[in-house]
Amino acid sequence: MAATSVRSSDRRRDVPAPSTAGIMTRQACARLTAAGIELAPLLAQAGLTPEQIEDRTSRFPVQSQIKLLQLAADTLQDDLLGFHLGRDAELREIGLLYYVLASSNTLGDSLERADRYSSLSNEGIALHIRGGRATSITFEYIGIDRRSDRHQIEFLLTAVIRICRQLTDCNLRPRRVRMVHRHSQAATELNAFLGCEVAFGSDADEIVFSENIEELPVVSGDPYLNSLLVKFCEEALSERAARGSLRRDVENAIALLLPHGNARVGDVAAQLGMSRRTLGRRLASEGLTFAGVLADLRVDLAERQLRDGSLTISQIAWLLGYREVSGFTHAFKRWTGKTPRAVRTAA
Repeated sequence: MAATSVRSSDRRRDVPAPSTAGIMTRQACARLTAAGIELAPLLAQAGLTPEQIEDRTSRFPVQSQIKLLQLAADTLQDDLLGFHLGRDAELREIGLLYYVLASSNTLGDSLERADRYSSLSNEGIALHIRGGRATSITFEYIGIDRRSDRHQIEFLLTAVIRICRQLTDCNLRPRRVRMVHRHSQAATELNAFLGCEVAFGSDADEIVFSENIEELPVVSGDPYLNSLLVKFCEEALSERAARGSLRRDVENAIALLLPHGNARVGDVAAQLGMSRRTLGRRLASEGLTFAGVLADLRVDLAERQLRDGSLTISQIAWLLGYREVSGFTHAFKRWTGKTPRAVRTAA
């Protein structure tokens, strides 16, 4: 019996969860630590570890950041935590993305680079810039349920306005700011900082300036440095695009090894021509773990084969690396809350 190869078009989990560099998460953790609050329990609830926070090169799922920010806001009893972090953050902590914006010639150039390179910091939200008589900046959620977020978007809107002001040395005030989520209380502090009243419960997350601000010069502009940094950003984008195929490669290697019971991280790494440590590090850079990819693949393969009906349940169990049907049945019920037979009957 041949193992089934997995193609991305057949899979609903073929695209890795959007990842983030975790800038907001680490700032929230610093605030929690300053308040004398133990981090480990909150991190565990968000699916994070202290090691991920300490390693500033580590990326993790955007959804974990959203969860941690909400937990921190609840613990600190700060209903405007996202805004407060965005207002108080050291903007240089954003890293490469900040410096490529700060070295651009005009604010329009900076915003265009923010549009193109923002995924280097956060893959879950894309910036879109529209110029003309007025300048608007909209935020689009990618692979993330917008309803789950509040503090992250408040941080981003606040930080973007701060960056525009700092780069131009002008007290820019937007004409309109809209956010999709609703607020439980009046956000007077946020409104005062922005210089306009935020329209909560809107159909978009957006900043609109009444004038075209794109021609404003960036006071720290440096064309030579900018050219160098843009090159670094392009290389980083290319590298991340190449890494996008890693999950598919890992899944295909796992699918071949599953029936033989050899779908262990060391065996998969050997199939891909890399060390176990390198595979783990590359998966972590995409916010993934080997155990998570293996579990997701088993669920998808099991559900697909059960609904297809061409294989018996015992054959499916063997394909997924289980020597006993009972082991497969227990695992499948833990994954889905249903037995394999119930899924097959429903199909």
